[in-house]
Amino acid sequence: MKKMSNIYESAANTLGIFNSPCLTKVELRVACKGISDRDALSKPDPCVILKMQSHGQWFEVDRTEVIRTCINPVFSKLFTVDFYFEEVQRLRFEVHDISSNHNGLKEADFLGGMECTLGQIVSQRKLSKSLLKHGNTAGKSSITVIAEELSGNDDYVELSFSARKLDDKDFFSKSDPFLEIFRVNDDATQQLVHRTEVVMNNLNPTWKTFKVSVNSLCSGDQDRRLKCIVWDWDSNGKHDFIGEFSSTFKEMRGAMEGRQVQWECINPKYKAKKKNYKNSGIVILNQCKIHKMHSFLDYIMGGCQIQFTVAIDFTASNGDPRNSCSLHYIHPYQPNEYLKALVAVGEICQDYDSDKMFPAFGFGARIPPEYKVSHDFAINFNEDNPECAGIQGVVEAYQSCLPKLQLYGPTNIAPIIQKVAKSASEETNTKEASQYFILLILTDGVITDMADTREAIVHASHLPMSVIIVGVGNADFSDMQMLDGDDGILRSPKGEPVLRDIVQFVPFRNFKHASPAALAKSVLAEVPNQVVDYYNGKGIKPKCVSEYESSRTLAP
Repeated sequence: MKKMSNIYESAANTLGIFNSPCLTKVELRVACKGISDRDALSKPDPCVILKMQSHGQWFEVDRTEVIRTCINPVFSKLFTVDFYFEEVQRLRFEVHDISSNHNGLKEADFLGGMECTLGQIVSQRKLSKSLLKHGNTAGKSSITVIAEELSGNDDYVELSFSARKLDDKDFFSKSDPFLEIFRVNDDATQQLVHRTEVVMNNLNPTWKTFKVSVNSLCSGDQDRRLKCIVWDWDSNGKHDFIGEFSSTFKEMRGAMEGRQVQWECINPKYKAKKKNYKNSGIVILNQCKIHKMHSFLDYIMGGCQIQFTVAIDFTASNGDPRNSCSLHYIHPYQPNEYLKALVAVGEICQDYDSDKMFPAFGFGARIPPEYKVSHDFAINFNEDNPECAGIQGVVEAYQSCLPKLQLYGPTNIAPIIQKVAKSASEETNTKEASQYFILLILTDGVITDMADTREAIVHASHLPMSVIIVGVGNADFSDMQMLDGDDGILRSPKGEPVLRDIVQFVPFRNFKHASPAALAKSVLAEVPNQVVDYYNGKGIKPKCVSEYESSRTLAP
């Protein structure tokens, strides 16, 4: 048997998840209210320590400054943490009274603590909870944590340049000008940001409008120097220098709302030699448009809820649930693969859903009272309200419905995709980023309605939804990989391509010996980009532009 870590790594490598950089960094601001001291006569000197859980152990990440004699401290020190949507990141905030004569921590100095996940803070943007001391509330004391995304500014800018009266460098025809823009880095090196196309035989060229990210243009610093050079193109690659000028993004922003910005294009050699030299032409910026690229956190912090739905395969190929070989066997101490996958993925999604009510469906079974086959029945047998309270509610509904079903077939998943797509379709009428749907399908075999499923996925790719399929058991899942568009573009039977890749397929056996977190990580890693692609593609902004978000925007 392979070592656990090897299985984890090989699965992770095939999914390309470990190399993905941190999605984003989050700043946490902390304040406390009503903290009481052990000594009723004096006020405490509070400090908050942030701890993070790793492999069951708590480690200190950072601590705030100490605020002297204060019962309602607002700390200026920020905590910066890496945010990964696909992981449950458990945090613990501990408030300690640090007296001036020592900086160590003694049990007696502990004023209270609060545990939560980073996902909870991010989805609520502002989380306030009572401080607990030895399991009890510590008087009326509370702690508030506010999250703010540390901007990796993804906005991009659209620029249109033209020039007039450029120097003529060619004997038999006019110059063939092109423009290069360089960002001047802190170490004075120059990084090419954009090179325009060549406009042949023209001293008054208009170059095509181009787009460039604000990050690559100026690393988010509006005052960073930009060096712009105009060349006369030569087929031998030895282009002739026409002239240059310097600018900043701040200056270029002057070309918004119909105004123009222009620069004299200067050839320093000519300027030094020729007395009457004015310039080698004028370069004009005709328009500068800034396009705001919203991030996953913009949408979540703007109030977008992740609506999590689960669908479970109850076909006969799973084996009789009463038999210990069955994939649906309920072992008294050991959860089966269905439950493991459900809990691993559901635990993360539930932090982003305020009501914590999850619709749960089954497919491929004969259900009471008539025992007709159904491919989208509520596992709580309440068709009007298929929602279960929390992930625990889904687990309980699953366990109690099993004895009442007759496992049957075939394995059709198109009906359940269509059912969630119907809800997602109703959501599109709001034209708001308020609900994004994730459907988790747990199945033990290759599906029988492949054509209908492809059709359903192509339709769903136009909606605010993603589909995660986890293959349980040891069947040959090679056909399922085609639904996950990583290897090529999925098409409907009529040949219509998916608008965006919304399916992630993972065989559970790749993670059998790894932690549940590894499975969740692999199936959820693509979701933030899918959410952003959907809303940005539709031009839908986050619901409430928070103070948080406006602080990310470059000030004019």
